[in-house]
Amino acid sequence: MTRRFQKLTRRSLLQTVACGFGSIALAGLENANAQPSSSLLAKPPRFPQRAKRIIFIFMAGGPSHVDTFDYKPELFTKDGKEIDFVGVRTNTFGKASKRNLMKPLWDFKQHGQCGKHISSLFPNIASHVDELAFIHSMHTEGVAHGPSTLFMHTGATNLVRPSMGSWISYGLGSENHNLPAFVTISPSTSKGGPRNYGNAFLPSIHQGTALGRAGNVNGAKIRNVENAMLGDSQRKSRFDLLQNLNTVQSNRYSHDDELEATIENYELAWRMQMEAPELTDLSKETKSTKSIYGIDEKDTDDFGKQCLLARRMVERGVRFVSVNYSDESANPRWDQHSNMPNHANHARATDKPVAGLLQDLKARGLLEDTLVWWGGEFGRTPFSQGKDGRDHNPRGFTVFLAGGGIKPGISYGSTDEIGGTAVDNRVHMHDLHATILHAMGLNHEKLTYRSAGRDFRLTDVHGSVVEDLFS
Repeated sequence: MTRRFQKLTRRSLLQTVACGFGSIALAGLENANAQPSSSLLAKPPRFPQRAKRIIFIFMAGGPSHVDTFDYKPELFTKDGKEIDFVGVRTNTFGKASKRNLMKPLWDFKQHGQCGKHISSLFPNIASHVDELAFIHSMHTEGVAHGPSTLFMHTGATNLVRPSMGSWISYGLGSENHNLPAFVTISPSTSKGGPRNYGNAFLPSIHQGTALGRAGNVNGAKIRNVENAMLGDSQRKSRFDLLQNLNTVQSNRYSHDDELEATIENYELAWRMQMEAPELTDLSKETKSTKSIYGIDEKDTDDFGKQCLLARRMVERGVRFVSVNYSDESANPRWDQHSNMPNHANHARATDKPVAGLLQDLKARGLLEDTLVWWGGEFGRTPFSQGKDGRDHNPRGFTVFLAGGGIKPGISYGSTDEIGGTAVDNRVHMHDLHATILHAMGLNHEKLTYRSAGRDFRLTDVHGSVVEDLFS
């Protein structure tokens, strides 16, 4: 009988003898000079970048464009007039019904050299209009908050797809190997919840790292990074043992992508323990810096801290930072179906922090290669709902961009004369996604990942870059 002997390598010997503990020793030798995980190392863009990083300021609930940045004189002159308006809800879609127009509840004035009309809700942002590019012709998918919020973040309304920040992390990596490429500040657990910053089928190292909660941001710790009951030496010993065990498994199952991602996540978490405490400590910021964000003021303290943290993160090389003006209630903050005057409270809470962020980025020379994106999942209707509310409107709304090579002081596209529907130079959310990726030096048609037998991308099979938005 012929006996076949398998070639015995040093690695396989150490894996099999003494219950595999020899392999642990080998892993320790191999990890002695370990480098940061390759998945998050900075990758070159496909073409020259206009922006190296993004701050997305998410106004959850859908701010009313006709009460903020999309000036419609017709609404003032035709206030209360009954019109035929095609519904956007499931039970009224495609059906014309009688609605009463409602004028904006705030006055509009022209600002800056560009003469842009801005409502009195945003006096501080108004001082920056010559640096902003308003897109007035946005339209999107979904009518309810959940689907539209998911679509804004992931490019899909009901399927599990990677978030935009995860795609950018996958495409470009991080400029700081001690921090994640994608951080989300005070995300809500509703209206899509973790899926809004999830990695879906991308390697888990690209999932957004959640920081803080609304009202508890200053000095907040990144969750699941540090065990306060252990000392530094104990944490280091535990980390070394865990990673050695992980490496043994990795050597045994060399093509296990999930295991490799887990190992990379542990490595990143360990490095973050060194840098995250300083990152989230706002105490060393000057009083004058805190002042421009409205920190230590009643209405603006919370969101001001979020915006300041965003600046600190992009300053340290985080690629994508999402700043969320959201909470855990059933109705998101800007969702005023029956109380539009409440928009004033939300504007007061966010206007000064956002303007402070723009001012701070510009003063530090960061705005020119940092793209700031402000917007909600949709807008609101030009007619009234109930006594003084407005319904959802995904067919026409406004967002604004700043920095990152975006042409300043412009208004692109338009809605109709009452602000109901995007009509001129229409920009779909897929188009906005494609344009933002383009600013980052990424081709939205080439940034793909193969899963379940097909190639996926953020923009699915849609999207066109809006070249006119760039300088």
